[in-house]
Amino acid sequence: MRIDPIKLTNQSKLINDYRNNDKRIVDFFDYLPFENFEQRVRDLGDRVFPRELITDVLHTINENWDAPSSTLHNIKRLKKTDSVVVIGGQQAGLLTGPMYTINKVISIIQFAKQQEEELGIPVIPVFWIAGEDHDFDEINHIFIPNKSKMKKIKVGQRLEGKYSVSDFPMDKEEVRQWMYRVFAGLHETEYTKDLYEMMMDCFNKSNTYTDFFARIIFQLFNDDGLVLIDSAHPLVRKIEEPYFVQMIENQSKLSSGVYDTLEKLRQEGYQVALEADINSGNLFYHKENERILLTCNESGDWVGKQDEVVFTTEEMIAIAKHQPEKLSNNVVTRPIMQEMLFPSLTFIGGAGEIAYWATLKSSFHAMGIKMPPVLPRLSFTFIESRLEKLLAKFGIDESYAVNNGMHEYKDNWLKSKSNPPIHELANTLKQSIEMAHKPLKDIATDIRSDLGALAEKNLQYLFRDVEFLEGRIMKGLEDKFSKELHEIDTIHLMLHPDGLQERTWNPLFYMNKYGVEFIREIIETSLSFENEHYIICL
Repeated sequence: MRIDPIKLTNQSKLINDYRNNDKRIVDFFDYLPFENFEQRVRDLGDRVFPRELITDVLHTINENWDAPSSTLHNIKRLKKTDSVVVIGGQQAGLLTGPMYTINKVISIIQFAKQQEEELGIPVIPVFWIAGEDHDFDEINHIFIPNKSKMKKIKVGQRLEGKYSVSDFPMDKEEVRQWMYRVFAGLHETEYTKDLYEMMMDCFNKSNTYTDFFARIIFQLFNDDGLVLIDSAHPLVRKIEEPYFVQMIENQSKLSSGVYDTLEKLRQEGYQVALEADINSGNLFYHKENERILLTCNESGDWVGKQDEVVFTTEEMIAIAKHQPEKLSNNVVTRPIMQEMLFPSLTFIGGAGEIAYWATLKSSFHAMGIKMPPVLPRLSFTFIESRLEKLLAKFGIDESYAVNNGMHEYKDNWLKSKSNPPIHELANTLKQSIEMAHKPLKDIATDIRSDLGALAEKNLQYLFRDVEFLEGRIMKGLEDKFSKELHEIDTIHLMLHPDGLQERTWNPLFYMNKYGVEFIREIIETSLSFENEHYIICL
């Protein structure tokens, strides 16, 4: 396995400036991204965390997912008052979801190991499963390669209402049939049978999509002490009660802070894909399997977007104290809740997450705490040996293919196979036709305007004939070089299908081809988080 860092050329201005410690963006955070971890430990020493409560809940939740002994050991270590966590999260995707989910888990585990060696204290890797999310369409499918395209294989189960993913029972027969279709689309290898049996064992023991996700994660990372938490679990909600109360009491500061910060970010030229309303309640209320986003009206009442519910602040506080399972966090309060529960050394996130975290500094301060250091996760593109050979055949730089894809290269390559270029010849011919046609068109226009229009139409017909011939010649050229063009399409499909590979590809394809051990090799290779992206040659 070869692992080489590369630069990404299409990153946003915000993430580029953040990585470079540009003052214009890092001022929106409490810590610089790649340093200050000793200071962070000292800052955490001044705070009190619900360690006993959270470790009891984590033990129950993780044990129910048949967590490995390394995980249960780390949960015990979290009781130590000097222990900290490295934390990040994602929705519960099918078969782990896109590659970036696995990349994020690897990042959390890697950085926890690095910092435990550096700091000499227990550093626990924690993955926050966003179980309260309800956008089932985001997670109900995976893509697998099918000829020169990515094929979307979707679970047929439909989500009625706005169930949280953790509350949504799987249609076991539907998912079973989906699993058959997914594995039928793979080429059988020496690893396929064991991989299928492992996935089916996880599936058979699961009732929800969150269960299924958690069990697979433990199979892939059983030696790493990774601790999972389902943010929608009722036991977690009970611990969150006092923090919900604080969020309700500080609603105005939370919302106005985000609203004002978004405006400041825009003034600095940063674009953040986050909608902010000064009246946002930043909490959801759960009613009959519906998640209702709350806002605060002019009277100070908490109301649903469609007036589904109306509560006074006192009633909201009572709900938080006695029925916390009725509440959940939105994109603003979820990071804060995470920080209230865990002594987080750092939060690890993708570029989009870091962008919206840039809006949250004042919200953390409104709750009387600092925002944790925010670290960009590791990002990978996997290249197989046959793909390396194709890149070498065409003289294509790996970095170019990862950053740009192959569409422009393919067009230019095909054009280069015609000398002189077909398009230039066709344009020259059209110019000659237009010059020869002009006297005739001028005479027609002088006689009558309608004859002039007819002459113009005649010229366009002549152009069309030339363009038809040009198209047929190009098609003949494509047929002549169909093998090479298919190879270029393969490079694009594998390395840049819809942007970075990690956003579309599921790790199942690589696990089927190389076994799950390739993940272990990456974990055991200490990588610098200051590099934007890594190419991994399998």
